[in-house]
Amino acid sequence: MAHTVNFGPATKPTFYFIGVTTGKSSIMKVFPAWARHLGLGDCQIRGVDCKWHDEPEVYRAVVTFLKNDKLSLGGLVTTHKLDLLKASRDLFDELGPYARQLEEVSCIFKRNGKLCGDAKDPISAGLSFDAIVDADYWRNNAEICLLGAGGSSLALTIHLMRLPEGRRPSRIYVTNRSPKRLEEMEHVHANMDCPIPVEYRLCPDAEDNDKVVNILRPGSMVINATGLGKDAPGSPLTDAARFPQNGIAWEFNYRGNLVFLDQARSQKDAGNLTIEDGWVYFIHGWTRVVAEVFDIDIPAHGPEFDKLCEIAATVRN
Repeated sequence: MAHTVNFGPATKPTFYFIGVTTGKSSIMKVFPAWARHLGLGDCQIRGVDCKWHDEPEVYRAVVTFLKNDKLSLGGLVTTHKLDLLKASRDLFDELGPYARQLEEVSCIFKRNGKLCGDAKDPISAGLSFDAIVDADYWRNNAEICLLGAGGSSLALTIHLMRLPEGRRPSRIYVTNRSPKRLEEMEHVHANMDCPIPVEYRLCPDAEDNDKVVNILRPGSMVINATGLGKDAPGSPLTDAARFPQNGIAWEFNYRGNLVFLDQARSQKDAGNLTIEDGWVYFIHGWTRVVAEVFDIDIPAHGPEFDKLCEIAATVRN
């Protein structure tokens, strides 16, 4: 059950999930099973539900509580990564390099009495992306269209920009309903070496997103990074959108009424589409943060990682 910022002090070591509908997440069942396997001892997970783009004082209250409560170890932030840091930057004693670059916090943890924050999405998004496509996939000059310009989209572009030549898309399109996130992303890109051309498209309506998807080259990847389907109903596309032939449809979410996935599945056979949901991203995202908060090593590949995937899948089912 999700809690508000008014809950009392933790009575045992506690890991937090700061989101929108945290009680519906599989992590509420997966984390206890992982904790037993990893030998984390008598600990618990609590959810903190905030509204989309909540008031700054709400985010400050959450961070202040985590900073001051002795048994609150830290946690994962989703949806609110940008807004939370903007509202509470002064409360953090240290910020990691990705947090400073992306101006977001997805992982809150403590070290030597200091409250620390970092952004793990460039790592977890990159691991997930690399698990979905082979290294030589992009030799066909395919493109990527990111629907939504939030923190996860920006993080993935950071990973893409660092891929060697021959292993990266020929072009990136980023769409968003409002200009602010596009401008923020463009600002980050302007301060780094970007070997991939990026087009920032203001798309206030789903029909505008359709137009971008419809011009993608064969084999291109379309990603729903908007939160629509999980945190809010609907899809960033209409049913009239045509996914690229032989392309990939990747939904960053794994739960909810995922209309985007339904739209892709309706074209799967005709378009020879590869379709991925956010489950792999879920595993990588959570394991990177759990490792940081509990200060332990969790491999991103190999038998131990496979075991954690197996545990999560069993609990999920």
